[in-house]
Parts: sequence; C-alpha cells; structure tokens
Amino acid sequence: MLFIICRMFKTGLGLFFLFFIFLALTAHAQQTDTLKKDTLKIDTSLLNKYRQYPQKNSIPVKTRTIQIQQELIPVTLMDYKVNYWRKNITFALNFNQAAFSNNYSAGGVTSVALGSNFIYHTEYNKAPFSYVSELNLLYGKSKNKGQGSRKTNDRIFFDNKIASQISKHWFFFGSLSFESQFDKGFQYDANNVNPPMLISNFMSPGYLTESVGFEYKPTKYFDLRLGTGTARQTFVLDTTIYRNIPGNYGVTPGKTIRNDIAFQMVAIFDKDIAKNMHFNARYDMFVPYAQSLAYVRHRIDALLSAKVNRLINVSINATMLFDKNTSNSIQGTEGLSLGILYRFP
Repeated sequence: MLFIICRMFKTGLGLFFLFFIFLALTAHAQQTDTLKKDTLKIDTSLLNKYRQYPQKNSIPVKTRTIQIQQELIPVTLMDYKVNYWRKNITFALNFNQAAFSNNYSAGGVTSVALGSNFIYHTEYNKAPFSYVSELNLLYGKSKNKGQGSRKTNDRIFFDNKIASQISKHWFFFGSLSFESQFDKGFQYDANNVNPPMLISNFMSPGYLTESVGFEYKPTKYFDLRLGTGTARQTFVLDTTIYRNIPGNYGVTPGKTIRNDIAFQMVAIFDKDIAKNMHFNARYDMFVPYAQSLAYVRHRIDALLSAKVNRLINVSINATMLFDKNTSNSIQGTEGLSLGILYRFP
C-alpha cells in the first residue's frame, strides 16, 4: 500500500513538473509572438513614414536639364622674368719663387715671379640674335737676383661679336676686336753686355679689327667665323721703336697707322675635356688682300687648366705666332703655373 502511495506521489509530482514546464513554454511562446508582432508594427511604421506617395491635386514640378559650360577664371601668373644675359668673371693669380744659397753646389739663381689673368665674359641670347663679349687681360713679371724685373706675360684682348641666325648652324655676324699690351717690351742681350732694347709698348703695336661674314656653330663648344669682309688698323704710336724694329710692324716709318682689307678666319674651341679639366684654344688667320700669301698672319692661343680644389688651379698656356711684319720666323711662348683661380658666379 505504501509502495502504491509513493508511486502515485512520484507520478503526481512528475506530472506537476511536466505541467509547470508546459505553462512556462506557453508563456514564452506568447511573449515571443508579441515581440515579433510589435517589431513588425515598428518596421511597417518606419516604412510608411519614409515612403512617399503621390498626393492628389499636387502641383506638377517641372525639371530642367543640367547644362555644363566653361567659365574663364582669371589666373594670376607668378612674376618670373626671363634673363637672356649670362655673365661670369674669372680671376687667376700665380706666384713662383725659388731661393739658393751662395755656396749651393748645383748652382741657381734666386727668383720671384708673379702672374695674373682676368677674364670678363658676357653673352646675350634671344633667338635669332646673339651677342658675345670677352675681355682678357694678362700680365706677369719676374725678378732674378742680379737682374732687373722682366715681363713674363702682357696682353690686352677685347672681342665683341653680334650675330643673327639664318639656319640651324649658320649665322651672319659682325665683330669688333682690339689687341695690344700694357707695358714696354724689351729685347735683352743674352750675355748682358748691351743694354735692353725697346721693341714694343702700349699701342705699339695695337690692332683694331672689324669683320663681317658668316659663322658656323655646330655645337656649343666650337665656333668658326669666316670674315669675308675684314678691315684691320695697325697702330705704332711710339716712334722711338722705329730704329729697333726694321719692319715696324708693317707700318711705314714716319706714319703711325696702317690699313688692311683682308679675309679672316677664327676658330674657337672651348670645352671641359675631363672632370675638373678645361681646354680653350683660339686660332686666328688673317689674309691681307693687297699682299702676297707670305704675309698671311697665323696666331694660336691655347690654355689647359685643371682644378685641384675650389681655389687651387694648375694651368699650361702657350702662344704661337707667325707674322712676317714682326719676324721672319715663328714666335712662341709657353708657361706652366700653379696658383689661385676664382670664377663667379
């Protein structure tokens, strides 16, 4: 009996728990269904809120086609100016010195030498016209023990050229150049027996050359001038050198000027041939129309310079001249120098 009651109690308790779980599930299902309905109601209201329906008796709206057109806006240009001029200045100063004691067995003469070079170069280029001007000044002196000071270099050279381009590499040009020296020049006796003889001075000789012709310039570093119409005036203003130079630089004794009409060819090469190494050469040929070919004048000036650093420079310069009005043989000079060279800008 007790077994039966306990079993019934167990069975009723189990049924009670089953009934309680059923009620809980039913309540949860109802709550979930209510939430879903509320959610659907909220979503529908949101959709209805943002959905637009055409309304009756509304005023018709006209749409316009969008048109795009260009508008010119003023642009302020920067204040840049083109400079057609190029200028540079080169200054070089060379100093050489040697000293020997009186009893030095190998012999030698104490000496001091100073040389200077000044170059002013300016260019103007605006197609089709161009203008080039160069002023080259050279002067140097040396003094040996027991002797007076003597010149080692002396030259004034001023060259101006204006040109107009007629094709890719050809130009029509006109030029004016001047050449002379600063100081007196002497011829010295090798045995120091005879006193120095005056052979040149400022404007004795002096040359003024006007030339018109055609210029060929295939590259920036090479320039060839063919002066088909060239006139040159040779000046000898110091009359005291007449008796020392028989040719008198081509000027008739008693006169101070000589005029020549000639053909002139000038070739210029100016280029950096290696790193920190520059080579400049100028060849000038002057062919006078009124004289024989024996009086054709040739002059070559060459300068090879190498920079050791920003200021120190090593240079070799040489000049070769053949002019029958000054000498029957070739004249030449050469110099090697180490010094300061400054170029700006």
